[in-house]
Amino acid sequence: MRSRAGFAVPSCARFTLSLNKTSRSLSLPGMSTLTSKPVADAVDVSCTDDELVVTLADGRRVSAPLEWFPRLLHATPAQRARWRLIGHSIGIHWEDVDEDISVRTLLAS
Repeated sequence: MRSRAGFAVPSCARFTLSLNKTSRSLSLPGMSTLTSKPVADAVDVSCTDDELVVTLADGRRVSAPLEWFPRLLHATPAQRARWRLIGHSIGIHWEDVDEDISVRTLLAS
């Protein structure tokens, strides 16, 4: 190693070898927590008197009790019906009641 202005400067070959080892170790099976997992996009949203139902692009339907979302629980049916997708369909926003819910949150519950 050479020294430049008091800092150690590794050789290019040693740095490349270290980078390759790190890259291989991060791509081993079982290390998926280091990469972003895709989440299905929402395509439709509906509310019953007591439940939020979100239909995802891959066909799954995810539901949660409105009790988990007090703003939606206390909203009128008309307010619940006025939603829009946000963040490239990874979230839902209700302007009238100032509520935002992510698909990831629904899938984790």
